[in-house]
Amino acid sequence: MSFPLLTATAVLPALGAIATAAVPAARRTAAKWLALLVSLGTLALAVTVLLRFDPDGDRYQLTESHAWIADFGVRYELGVDGIAVALIALTALLIPFIILAGWHDADPLETGHKRWRPTQGFFALILAVEAMVIISFEATDVFLFYIFFEAMLIPMYFLIGGFGDRTHEHGEETAATQRSYAAVKFLLYNLAGGLIMLAAVIGLYVVAGNFSLTEIAEARADGSLDMATNTERWLFLGFFFAFAVKAPLWPLHTWLPNAMGEATAPVAVLITAVVDKVGTFAMLRFCLGLFPEASKWATPAILVLALISILYGALLAVGQRDIKRLVAYASISHFGFIILGIFAMTSQGQSGATLYMVNHGISTAALMLVAGFLISRRGSRLIADYGGVQKVAPVLAGTFLIGGLATLSLPGLAPFVSEFLVLVGTFARYPAVGIIATFGIVLAALYVLVLYQRTMTGPVKPEVAKMPDLRVRELVVVTPLIALLLLLGVYPKPVTDIVNPAVQHTMSDVQKKDPQPEVEAAK
Repeated sequence: MSFPLLTATAVLPALGAIATAAVPAARRTAAKWLALLVSLGTLALAVTVLLRFDPDGDRYQLTESHAWIADFGVRYELGVDGIAVALIALTALLIPFIILAGWHDADPLETGHKRWRPTQGFFALILAVEAMVIISFEATDVFLFYIFFEAMLIPMYFLIGGFGDRTHEHGEETAATQRSYAAVKFLLYNLAGGLIMLAAVIGLYVVAGNFSLTEIAEARADGSLDMATNTERWLFLGFFFAFAVKAPLWPLHTWLPNAMGEATAPVAVLITAVVDKVGTFAMLRFCLGLFPEASKWATPAILVLALISILYGALLAVGQRDIKRLVAYASISHFGFIILGIFAMTSQGQSGATLYMVNHGISTAALMLVAGFLISRRGSRLIADYGGVQKVAPVLAGTFLIGGLATLSLPGLAPFVSEFLVLVGTFARYPAVGIIATFGIVLAALYVLVLYQRTMTGPVKPEVAKMPDLRVRELVVVTPLIALLLLLGVYPKPVTDIVNPAVQHTMSDVQKKDPQPEVEAAK
């Protein structure tokens, strides 16, 4: 019997979460180191998955399948394609940096009276989210996916509400109220999407008789499963709604700025760089894989929503006063690009969208974590409270600039390649949509450069005059992320080689071929 590598990759952080939570409160440092070691062990397993995966092999590899709830056709069924492998690697890579960046975020605080927060609980919750996200990427049973798709909301709720940001211009009491509001809003929005998806999951079982993604695909291919057009469309909408909330897509996006603004910077990275990727990944695996005709039927409307997300998110980012909310609205714009690439129904668009998920995760982590280091020094999230930082903390300012330039997709940095592929793939089939989407790039340059100018340049404000530069722990967090942005910016081939065959399978699911260029015949 072969070693269950996929199960181990998800189980290790789950066991690590339990062990970390069990560490006595007086041994806070031990809990931190335990969580970090578990995350590094998970990264080692994820790298093993990456090395054992053959891009030119079967569609789903390293598969595991065991009976679970036989009476209802539910199986414990795992398998990874190239898209899942890339996102598992991204998740496992970012978690150690998130833990290091949040090393002191759950330490005891003195706020007029002694207030203890369970440090071990903070790191245990991060590991629990990692376990649930990884198994969501691995699940090829729809019901198994749904369970962890919903379960990850619980630890995220506590991370936002219980361990949120305490920097607020109106004091601790207002900060606590805002954290609670953001956590509840996050939970309600995502629960609403999950409940609608649950109805669609039940409907899928009624129609197909099981939850296995591979069996349903085989049944559709051999003609033994023929969904009625209206049935397929209703089921698609049920799944897509939940994924659009998680992604998030306009107009279901409003929970994200609150959640990222009130969370600590590492938890904000966990939200947008890790958890939200489950939504866009699921659009590729489940929406297009299970409901190909409905996906094509809904494409025009989804492209319009994606365009609105791109422009709306970027416009609101321009006008933000809060650094973290600016990054949140920028992420809404970027998720619009990802969804645009998915539903452009071209191989360039979908390859670009998958690459964008990876690159957005790295660039957002770099920018947000450096912003978190900046905020922790000044104790304010407001852009107006900064100025002249580059004169007193040049390394901090430089890394902040690189993260910002990656966010605006500067050529030579990783997000440029993915954004270029998305636009090329979109323009090949929908030229007008591709042209309009390019305005999002112009707006991105505006909000990033204005943010840098207002915080890092100009006269040194008295409050930042003695601001220390990045410390060793912070450099350990930021340096590898910047190195990856540079490496994937000039050489994205290692990622594209993994995801391209999976994209071709998805294109085959929806029976779409890339448009052929119109070339005038030589005379």
